[in-house]
Amino acid sequence: MADMMQFDLVSPERRLTSTEASAVQIPGADGDFTAMVSHAPTIATLRPGIVTVQGAGGEEKFVVTGGFAEVTPDGTSVLAERAMPAGEVTQDVIDEFVASAVAARDNASPEMVDELSKQVGDIALVAAELGLQAKQS
Repeated sequence: MADMMQFDLVSPERRLTSTEASAVQIPGADGDFTAMVSHAPTIATLRPGIVTVQGAGGEEKFVVTGGFAEVTPDGTSVLAERAMPAGEVTQDVIDEFVASAVAARDNASPEMVDELSKQVGDIALVAAELGLQAKQS
């Protein structure tokens, strides 16, 4: 199809998907955006959120905790710190994500506390979107 681009999502543990997509919604640290065919070249830092992929087979959602997205006119690649299909995210997974983010925030230098506090809040938003709860400390 002419209106499709290559999309790849990988984490250090595994390749989560490599597929043709018409659009990819990306949770950018500077704001969410949608990558499509012929998008201007972009490199963006990710915040914790949900990557939504529109493809020939329908919509797929993946939870990411951070990383980078590279968008070119021909495709999009997401290199995630941690990622998993949204359907695999359980309350235990959210609890672990929150515990890691809270520990990082509590051990951060003063100039990093605000950024890490935002990550805790972003994880809480992901939890709410998935119908789960983020128990913040």
